[in-house]
Amino acid sequence: MRIIAGKFKGRIIKFPNSKLVRPTTDKVKESLFNYLVHSIDFDEIKVCDVYAGSGSLGLEALSRGAGEVHFVEKDFHVSKMLQENITSLSADYECKIFRMEAVRFSKMSEHERYNLILADPPFFKNDIHKVVQNILTNGFLTGDGILLVERSIQTQKEDEAAFGKTAQKRLGDSLIYLFHASEEVASSEDL
Repeated sequence: MRIIAGKFKGRIIKFPNSKLVRPTTDKVKESLFNYLVHSIDFDEIKVCDVYAGSGSLGLEALSRGAGEVHFVEKDFHVSKMLQENITSLSADYECKIFRMEAVRFSKMSEHERYNLILADPPFFKNDIHKVVQNILTNGFLTGDGILLVERSIQTQKEDEAAFGKTAQKRLGDSLIYLFHASEEVASSEDL
């Protein structure tokens, strides 16, 4: 895995050898960020990378100008590699890791507000539905903030029912869902 653009362009990101982590391919990551650069000014924004894994998405945002990136990763060994990736870029002061489950993070009553939240959960892990609902309900996004969720084409039916919307974009086997601060999703009772 590598960083595609910005101040860390070409730098390698270590990726854990774990069944719990599925990397976003460079091609999908490049397409995501090509879309985002036309929607967001990355200069000094605050970003959160949920289900962070190696930190590939959050570190790409940092490379492109984000001022601060928070990572949510529950697995101890994966979060150790994430910390190594952050340190290898000398980005410790711009980054913070929350070692907890995404659902727990999204329920926090005291939290930051983010301009951009990136969520790339394991494809068949459906707690993302609750995480999206919590993020939108609990005010994790700034007024013009965006939440981007990457999911599998194989979970499209459940995701569209839970999110109450169709995917914004298809990239190979991935579907991209975009949410804005003012949106609502189906309640947990509907899931």
